[in-house]
Amino acid sequence: MENPCLAIRQSALYFNLHGSNLMASIHSHRPPEDCQNCEHRHLRMFCNLTPEALKDYDGIGIMMSHARGAKLFSEGDQARNVFVICYGQVKISSTSRDGKTMILKIAGPGDVMGLSAVLANVPHEVTAEAIEPCQVKTVRKQEFVDFLGRHGIASMHAAQSLSGEYLTVFHDAKRLALSGSAAGRLARLLLDWGRTSANGKPELRFTMALTHEEIANMAGTSRETVTRLLNQFRRDQWITIKGSSMTITKPDQLERLTA
Repeated sequence: MENPCLAIRQSALYFNLHGSNLMASIHSHRPPEDCQNCEHRHLRMFCNLTPEALKDYDGIGIMMSHARGAKLFSEGDQARNVFVICYGQVKISSTSRDGKTMILKIAGPGDVMGLSAVLANVPHEVTAEAIEPCQVKTVRKQEFVDFLGRHGIASMHAAQSLSGEYLTVFHDAKRLALSGSAAGRLARLLLDWGRTSANGKPELRFTMALTHEEIANMAGTSRETVTRLLNQFRRDQWITIKGSSMTITKPDQLERLTA
């Protein structure tokens, strides 16, 4: 029987910055040139600001491009900036003293990274690493705090982000602790990723940006178990996989595993 306790302890170190793990395919979206002309900002909680606040937000910070494998910040670094992903995906992880690493989430467009550390004035508790080419808006700590002070809606969105972090940690801990099987934990991950990517659409399709080893890390199981279960799900026609794209064809069947 697999023990998810280590995963729970490490998950508690960091409030995930998402409603669920974002694995949506974003390759068809072009990086925005600026915040005011971003066609996706209405789908992203923090960026969905009033025209006045959006214009101010567009004028602070700098837009930076990061190659795959680039680290935006590392665990233990002083929190000097807030990072908002505009394009691409970033792996958020934490490492224990004995060198074991736990992937806590895959952050995607609209996610705010480093917010809790900046507001609490503590070092970063996690490492953020690009898993594909990314475009990220980087805002200095004081500049971001001053922006929140000028615009109530931005402060409210920041508070909602922090609230979302708490709820996500709760649900992740519940998934790891109360799901009695590796199949149930993996099914929950796939359903969460699919529904986040769907944005209300019926088709649950997303791009799988993680290796089987990394998925196993998040599900509190082994790589071999993840490979075996994915093959089983595919044979049962609950999912289809084409390259890095996965489609959940029978979500009800996966849902039953999570009960």
